[in-house]
Amino acid sequence: MNTSFPGAQVVGRMASVLRAVSTAMPRGISTAEVARGTGLARPTVHRLLAALTAEGFCDHENKSGLWMLGPEMYLMGTVAAERYDITDIARPHVAALADATGESAFLSVRRGEETVCLLRQDGAFPIRSFVLYEGKRFPLGVASAGLAILSFLPEKAIERYVEGHALEEGYGSEHGQELLRQRIAETRERGWAVNPGLIVEGSWGMGAAVFDAAGQPAWALSLTGIESRFSAERQPELGRLLLHHAHELSKELRGEQVATAR
Repeated sequence: MNTSFPGAQVVGRMASVLRAVSTAMPRGISTAEVARGTGLARPTVHRLLAALTAEGFCDHENKSGLWMLGPEMYLMGTVAAERYDITDIARPHVAALADATGESAFLSVRRGEETVCLLRQDGAFPIRSFVLYEGKRFPLGVASAGLAILSFLPEKAIERYVEGHALEEGYGSEHGQELLRQRIAETRERGWAVNPGLIVEGSWGMGAAVFDAAGQPAWALSLTGIESRFSAERQPELGRLLLHHAHELSKELRGEQVATAR
């Protein structure tokens, strides 16, 4: 955290609290859960939540004791969406993937060292995985979308990230550095990422990176479903579909971003 200017620590703490609340929407989150998720003391978290609520950035439900994002966040998000929201452009690709495969299809965006799910479209196959849903965050390298994005960052950025994060502490030994490096290498070779049930046993996923006008992986398209739907024989077909739609979406976004910059 950059603490080189007065108030930076408070701003950083408030940002951490807001992110924790956002991950629990729409159910809401308790003070204790926010404290665990941010590493802040519970009294500090309660004071920050109360201050954010007073300004409309959070809301508190007295009956359940849970905190939720407030109306000011909605208003700001609506304004910011004019610049950052790509869901309208991406929606046809997500729908096409769900329709062609029968699986649940997603759009996720890179936000710092995390991915955030923006869109979900369920396919026709009746058994689904609910590991990923709109608003869900994962660190880069966890889940297929985050692995796809991480794998196509510049090599120095990849190595800094892998060296600086102990993902196995929160997501198991399969996310140790050497195994993560191996999956990154495989993703770069194939073009698409595979998550073989590493978050929830039996829930598989595949993802492909979507690139911005600067050629950086900023989003990802992904598919999730049960293990039997992601057999070794079917993966190349799913991978080609993901790469096709990721490539087409990247082209559309590059054209839009160049037009906006003019």
